[in-house]
Amino acid sequence: MTLPLDKMTGEEKLQVTEDLWIDLTKNESEYPSPNWHKDVLELREKRAIEGKEEYLDWEAAKKNIRNLSK
Repeated sequence: MTLPLDKMTGEEKLQVTEDLWIDLTKNESEYPSPNWHKDVLELREKRAIEGKEEYLDWEAAKKNIRNLSK
């Protein structure tokens, strides 16, 4: 299956991405995290504790992405 990416709006592309992610996470055990992922998460956690990182919740992040794609 090929999507007509050049004809899709940014919002449509984001929706497809979200739909794919939801589908992939239904069977998480089939897609193990890469080995380097744990190191990245630990570093981000450390930086968050030190006040050097800021994060948005998923709904706010999606809203920001949608606004940037307009």
